[in-house]
Amino acid sequence: MRAAARIGHQRTALAAERAWSADPYAEALRAGRGPLFLRRADGWLLPLDVERWCAEADAADLEVLRRCEGAVLDVGCGPGRLVAALGARGHRALGIDVSEAAVAHTVGRGGQALLRSVFDPLPGTGRWGTALLMDGNVGIGGDPGALLARLARLLTPGGRLIAETVPYPDVDERTPVQVTDAHGTPGVPFAWARLGTPALLRYAEGAGWRAEDEWSTGGRCFVALRAK
Repeated sequence: MRAAARIGHQRTALAAERAWSADPYAEALRAGRGPLFLRRADGWLLPLDVERWCAEADAADLEVLRRCEGAVLDVGCGPGRLVAALGARGHRALGIDVSEAAVAHTVGRGGQALLRSVFDPLPGTGRWGTALLMDGNVGIGGDPGALLARLARLLTPGGRLIAETVPYPDVDERTPVQVTDAHGTPGVPFAWARLGTPALLRYAEGAGWRAEDEWSTGGRCFVALRAK
């Protein structure tokens, strides 16, 4: 059963890697701007905030970084604003991302980053003090329970996870999506999830976490969890 689950995560990771490594996402990162969207099968578009991702860490980001403990693993680091800001504050930080463009951008900012999925073998397993799931990355893999269980294994006992949730409490969505641009250029479909805070807390309870804090700032919502 574990082997089958592992193969499933590997296939999901490969699909996501193809989607995030190809245009139009790579082009948007290189340009530092969108428009860019996640597109559901029914045609609904979720705008992606490329400009904010490529900018410096903002006040909401800095509040998150203030709560980080020990060495920090930024899962789905994107163009690396958080990794760079953590390094400037003296934290040992590593970003991981399945996009070559994102990893290159992070390294270009002076941060450390690896081209990896969170489900790949990673350095420091069991020793990270904090993991970050920002900018919708709680959706990685389309299986929140599996993602949270994986992060519990990556962190030190009692480690902290800080996750950003959508600002709509009743959202608990798991669906295939594609990255697309203003021209509607379709990307490779991959599994994704969107969670409000109540849904994240439900998944967390079943995956070895206890809720520690939740807050909102700048129109964004966050949850801090502690590994049991």
